[in-house]
Amino acid sequence: MHCCKLTKMFDSFTSETIQVGNGLEIRARIGGDGPPVLLLHGFPQTHVCWRKVAPLLAKTFTVVAADLRGYGASSKPVGGPGHQNYAKRAMAEDQVCLMRKLGFERFQLAGHDRGGRVAHRLALDHPEAVTRLAVLDIAPTAAMYAATSREFAEAYYHWYFLIQPFDLPERLIGGAAEYYLRTTLAAWCKTEGAIEEEAILHYLAAWQSPGAIHAACEDYRAAATIDLEHDAAGERLAMPTLALCGSRGIVGRQFDVLESWRDKSSADVTGTALDCGHFLPEEAPVQTATALQKFFCGT
Repeated sequence: MHCCKLTKMFDSFTSETIQVGNGLEIRARIGGDGPPVLLLHGFPQTHVCWRKVAPLLAKTFTVVAADLRGYGASSKPVGGPGHQNYAKRAMAEDQVCLMRKLGFERFQLAGHDRGGRVAHRLALDHPEAVTRLAVLDIAPTAAMYAATSREFAEAYYHWYFLIQPFDLPERLIGGAAEYYLRTTLAAWCKTEGAIEEEAILHYLAAWQSPGAIHAACEDYRAAATIDLEHDAAGERLAMPTLALCGSRGIVGRQFDVLESWRDKSSADVTGTALDCGHFLPEEAPVQTATALQKFFCGT
């Protein structure tokens, strides 16, 4: 954690680094008591994006906020052939192993942004492990690619930039890493002051750590290749799903989020739009926590 203020938000949480196989480690913060809930962050962030939500959920649940493979303090392997090391299937396996090693065979799951895509694949590959799924500010990957428009391409240009062959985006971003990170966060956040300078400095330290930029590019390269191949199998979600989005973000404006997830599910899908941009856990933490609490409690 980069600074004292952020650390205090996780005061009652412990920090653990868990071996999950193939020599890889996943970093997580664990706190609270009750049924287990796994929280997964998005790009270009870490588990710290949940700093305002996790303590609220920890009043009812045992909360595990983890860094995805390639992000934060978790391992950052090279992409591997066909970007296989950043397939959402591989990233999901990390999190299942993490939860099992923490003693949780079954758990509830929420993912924001890239974490939502990992959560989606985790729920498809391990339906026996996930009792309820929440996805925040995403539509399914294939649906978003299929509906590409000028507005989408302008707002989500990074989907096309980061997938360019190694090492074009790595070199260009690496030449101005802080500018790239700050510009990206500012463009997607629609609530002034929601991402404090202390949080930005934490994200920046993680972003500038060895292998982080390459890992993020591989995450997106995998999404445009091997992940689409896996998704083409057509499995459907088997558990209740909550789909939240920001009404002022591109996903909330351009996609019918609920219908896009109902198209991928055999179970009940509910959800709503919150008055914010892309970063729901930081821009609308109380509303996000309240929605997750109600959903995970089945109310």
